[in-house]
Amino acid sequence: MNRFVRPAVAIGLLAALAVFPACTVRPLYSSAPATSGGTASMAEELTSIAIKPVTTREAQQVRNHLMFLFYGGAAAPASPAYTLALAVSAKVEVAASVQLTTEDEEPSAATVVMIARYDLLGTDGTSVASGRRQISSSYDIPRQEFAALRARRDAEDRAARELAELVRLAVAQDIAGR
Repeated sequence: MNRFVRPAVAIGLLAALAVFPACTVRPLYSSAPATSGGTASMAEELTSIAIKPVTTREAQQVRNHLMFLFYGGAAAPASPAYTLALAVSAKVEVAASVQLTTEDEEPSAATVVMIARYDLLGTDGTSVASGRRQISSSYDIPRQEFAALRARRDAEDRAARELAELVRLAVAQDIAGR
């Protein structure tokens, strides 16, 4: 039995050595070229993305955070290499409720679920990559109406910030994979 195991292990080791050099692992945000045939780093590639205008408050929050993440406070590119179309939706789900009377239950905690769909377009308008990312943010619902509205708004803002980070990572991975 031992004489069959050693050759099998040796053949498996040689096969692994032949396959592993084809795999490349490198930092996503390194200063090396982002694509295999390109010369621009990932930071330069991300600054060359224009983000299309959006219509909802949630989408605007995500867009604003993405613009800051892509451009670092600078202006949008004059001649972008890519255009990012963004659609964001949000819904509130009751997470817990307290029974105050025998008939009604009053919600005491909720979760904002925010979903972003993105489409990365090339200069000719063809889709380079697309995807969907989702994030949830929980919050407590106090009895005061204004405090409840403010808690929901804060949860939406937190979710938008985190969702922008996820979309940025997804777009960077899409660009690196090209």
